[in-house]
Amino acid sequence: MSSRALAGAQDEAASLLQRWYVLIVMCLVYALNIAARYVVTTVFEPIRLELKLTDLGAGFLTGVPLALFYVSCGIPIAWLADRSNRRNILGASLLLWSGFTVLCGLSRTYLQLLSSRIGVGIGEAGGTPTATSIVSDCFPAERRPMALSIYALGAPLGAWLGADLAGAVAEAYGWRGAFYALGLPGILVGLLVYLTIREPRRGRLDAVTGDDKASFSESLGFLWRQRAAFHVIMGSGVCSLWGWGLVWWTPTFLLRSYGLNVAQAGALTGQIHLVGGMMATAGAAWLMSRPFMADPRRVLWVLFWVVGCATIPSIVAYWTHSLWLARLMFWAYIPAIYFFIGPCMALVLNLAPSHMRSSFTAWSVLVGNLFNLIVAVQVVGFLSDWFGGTHGADAHSLRWALLVLAPTGFWASWHFFMAARTVVPEMARAVSYARP
Repeated sequence: MSSRALAGAQDEAASLLQRWYVLIVMCLVYALNIAARYVVTTVFEPIRLELKLTDLGAGFLTGVPLALFYVSCGIPIAWLADRSNRRNILGASLLLWSGFTVLCGLSRTYLQLLSSRIGVGIGEAGGTPTATSIVSDCFPAERRPMALSIYALGAPLGAWLGADLAGAVAEAYGWRGAFYALGLPGILVGLLVYLTIREPRRGRLDAVTGDDKASFSESLGFLWRQRAAFHVIMGSGVCSLWGWGLVWWTPTFLLRSYGLNVAQAGALTGQIHLVGGMMATAGAAWLMSRPFMADPRRVLWVLFWVVGCATIPSIVAYWTHSLWLARLMFWAYIPAIYFFIGPCMALVLNLAPSHMRSSFTAWSVLVGNLFNLIVAVQVVGFLSDWFGGTHGADAHSLRWALLVLAPTGFWASWHFFMAARTVVPEMARAVSYARP
């Protein structure tokens, strides 16, 4: 082999190693994002009891402030990320949400915890749009469903950290310790992002490079014309309403219905998140890497069937009074809430020109968190209080509230079916996009 060929092979190997290193670090960042967001579900009941709140009031405190600032800051931060250095934005966001996670643990009053959750929401708004945009410039379009499915492994890992690990820490040291255990490592990873990740050239692996800077109205207008993108974003958002909304309330449901403590409830669901979630996510990554899945319509048909079929055990899980059967149903449906994440992220990115990807992802994140952290949390809390009547929310009232939410998985499946009808020509439109 000539010296030039050897140098080229070494450069290619270094480039391959670099792109996988970036993907692994982004996966770790995503895990910390999920853990910081959902740790409150594990310690929801201790917080509610200490602050003497109703289900609706505790749901507002733990979910709505984060979501409101997450969604309101997400679009402008994503617009900035499409025009400037994404690595710097991601590192700053991680440091911000991790610092405020620590402050959640230091909170002693309702207002202090409220302010800290707002800070977590502002920081997390810069996480997913920037991270997925960076990953999209490390892998070509046909490899993005696989790469984003691997990135999505951060979701079950983060959910396990926020459930099992946080539950064990909370049982041993109180609910505040759970926030310390997740916030402090995030600060260290934020420094790792600054020191070891380089900003990739935008659109370097696309047929049309993304040197242009799209205006807010241009990005929104193009998104609206991409009907498949609309349905994928809605399908992903309703999956968050269905699956993640149910998961949000599940630890509290287990405490009330079966008399488990915080550590036991966290361990029961944490193992499903870690093992089942990682198996589902890895299975999605493997499936998306198969040549026959290059057709995006097949990706959407798989999502249609997986989410639709998993909705049935999600209903049974909250209907039964048997802990054994409920646990079995959790194993049947909770992994499915991870299966859709990577493929949906990749579809949204592939339906966007390279200089609009952060903005497209931000809209997807906005819809998902609006449904999950505002609609699901507040509606279930309201229904639980309402079903509880004058004697207040209890296990019975929460069970019926969750049974109202569970069938929404069928709604998500319908959106994936609709997206499959127009995804092919609209993906081609995104690749060949030229500014008018």
